[in-house]
Amino acid sequence: MAKVTGKTYDIAILKRLFNYVKPYKRIFIWSVMLTILLAAIAPLRPLLIQYTLDNSILTGDRQGLITMTMVLVGLVALQAFVQYNHTYLTNRLGQSIIRDLRVDVFNHITKLRLKYFDKTPIGQLITRTVSDQETIADIFSEGLIVIIGDILQLATIIGVMLYTDWQLTLIVLIPMPLLVIATYFFKEAIKSAFQEVRTFVSHLNTFLQEHITGMSVIHYFAREEQEMKKFKVLNANHRNAHIRSNWYYSIFFPVVEIISAMSIGLLVWYGSKSILEHHITPGVVIAFIMYINMLFRPIRELADKFNTLQMGMVGAERIFAVLDTPQKEVNEGHIKEGTLRGSITFDKVWFAYDAENWVLKDISFSIKPGETLALVGATGAGKSSIINILNRFYEIGKGNIKVDGINIKEYDLAFLRSQISTVIQDVFLFSDTIQNNITLYNPEITLEQLKKAATDVGADEFINRLPGGYQYNVMERGSTLSAGQAQLLSFIRAMVYNPSILVLDEATSSVDTETELLIQKALDRLMHKRSSVVIAHRLSTIQKADKIIVLDKGEIKEMGTHQELLKQNGYYKRLFDLQFNSGGIEKPVYG
Repeated sequence: MAKVTGKTYDIAILKRLFNYVKPYKRIFIWSVMLTILLAAIAPLRPLLIQYTLDNSILTGDRQGLITMTMVLVGLVALQAFVQYNHTYLTNRLGQSIIRDLRVDVFNHITKLRLKYFDKTPIGQLITRTVSDQETIADIFSEGLIVIIGDILQLATIIGVMLYTDWQLTLIVLIPMPLLVIATYFFKEAIKSAFQEVRTFVSHLNTFLQEHITGMSVIHYFAREEQEMKKFKVLNANHRNAHIRSNWYYSIFFPVVEIISAMSIGLLVWYGSKSILEHHITPGVVIAFIMYINMLFRPIRELADKFNTLQMGMVGAERIFAVLDTPQKEVNEGHIKEGTLRGSITFDKVWFAYDAENWVLKDISFSIKPGETLALVGATGAGKSSIINILNRFYEIGKGNIKVDGINIKEYDLAFLRSQISTVIQDVFLFSDTIQNNITLYNPEITLEQLKKAATDVGADEFINRLPGGYQYNVMERGSTLSAGQAQLLSFIRAMVYNPSILVLDEATSSVDTETELLIQKALDRLMHKRSSVVIAHRLSTIQKADKIIVLDKGEIKEMGTHQELLKQNGYYKRLFDLQFNSGGIEKPVYG
């Protein structure tokens, strides 16, 4: 992942950001034009007030005063209109850019390998996709364009002041170096404080996402008080970072006011002297007071705007670091159509999650179309890893995996996975309706197909009892359903997609005995003439399998049918005896 440098101005980052401006070129051009217009309008009001004071008020020209008042009102109205459109367009530009960027980030995240998510906190990705994006919007609404506008305004005002009276201008600008120095130190200090704030926001998001998701574990083990202590520390760090940034503001703003007062004092001293000597008019002094306020306000805000720009650059770097993550799934397969027959071959397959510790070692087996393969073994033996690499969630280190005699890398990923339906132990349900959780918004699956599959599984009865039936919202992670009901929905999901290969990963472990018997017939129908890979701790559920593989520490120890493995009197026989004898269960008799 790319390193975040935290530069206030990075041409490479800005170039990438401006690629997202291209679709909104017209809005950007209008924003820049309005920025220039605002800078040109800025000195007009003081000039008009100077003219009105010197030529209407001091001379007693009532009609001229009325005329100039109307001109000033029109100028204020024009300035307000331009400012409104400028604010609206810059904010619209920023929000449009982050909308497109957020889509790109989410689209990229969905294409990353599962290995990336094994090592990346989910809360961090949420921060990148949500709050970091908002800092990029600020680049355009409060940062870059506004900074350009403020600099143009400063240049215009100073130019008008020098043209009006260059000596008076130089006198009132004597304290300006002090302001520049104070602004520089403030910018550097507030930058580090803001970076701390962003860091602690990411930590808070990660902590909250993990702990709210795992709230049941916290309650089960009565860890509320201990976790609250951790949260208080994180929250205090976040608060302290904000307080530190506010402390810098509380110092900087009074310093600016003091320096501004120094300029006003010099103006009053030198201006009064010049008025008495008839070198300038009172209107010039009044105009210069306004100029000073107009100078110091943008300079004071420039420090804030530069930090807004800097935070946007940091946010952009972090987001582009996610977009530049190289761990995208390799999808170079060209086979995208057809229906698989379902033969599976593992040829001397080696696999490791960290490229060092092999999880699977020299795995070789094959099943014919329509056959059922069962995988058994202790936890960590490598059973689930076989499923993961069959779906190409992870890439193997050595060997080959073939489906219908073709290396799985030759299949398009979406096509390959559409031909494999997986039912896992930990069923994930979205906060949505039952229908959408089953179909996953696939328009090709009709409600009639869904209801038929539910009837086959035996789940239609409990679904129809729910308020709204198939339109019932199961809430986040299916919290309103029992584990058995959620598991039934996963079976329906597998059936409606009509796969060529069915994978059952501890699929009945969360289902009670009665429910298991209920869906066993449906499973028999689902597995009929369909290649199936079954992982199960309950050996009673896999005795009809065409082939059973016993895994231990990533290696195949035994392979055969149920009866063949019992006769070998090895690993499988010991597992069988342990499972049926430990509970005082009489072994079934098979003919």
